[in-house]
Amino acid sequence: MKSLIRILTKKKLKISFAESCTGGLLASSITSISGASKVFNLGFITYSNQAKIKVLKINNSIIRKYGAVSHECCYAMVKNLSRISKANINVSITGIAGPNGGSKQKPVGLVYIGVKKGNKIEINKCFFKSKKRSSIQKATVKKALDLILRIAK
Repeated sequence: MKSLIRILTKKKLKISFAESCTGGLLASSITSISGASKVFNLGFITYSNQAKIKVLKINNSIIRKYGAVSHECCYAMVKNLSRISKANINVSITGIAGPNGGSKQKPVGLVYIGVKKGNKIEINKCFFKSKKRSSIQKATVKKALDLILRIAK
């Protein structure tokens, strides 16, 4: 984590997050490190569909057609976050942390992580096998940090 803050600071990059199933855990993991204020711009916890629509300006039809846990919603979240935040790197997370709420099509542990730097947007579809909510949330944050580190270098 300290190395990520060092890299972002050195490259003068700002970062912002829009989190759903991680509930602010990603933002907390960054802001718990000294020096984070040089790189961390803002974090939204858009947990409900209403928050995604109102705060991130996600088109309601995207959520109706594909669901909040979808490639399409994650893409819209990160794209709209970057417009709002003006940060260099933007990250969106949406998924099902469980232990309830999953279905055959969208099982518990399904998470989408969107990363946008410049004009490049990458959406990562992840399946975390654990059935424990906290394990899925922690695994999601770890994966997001790995993706940020990769894109920041």
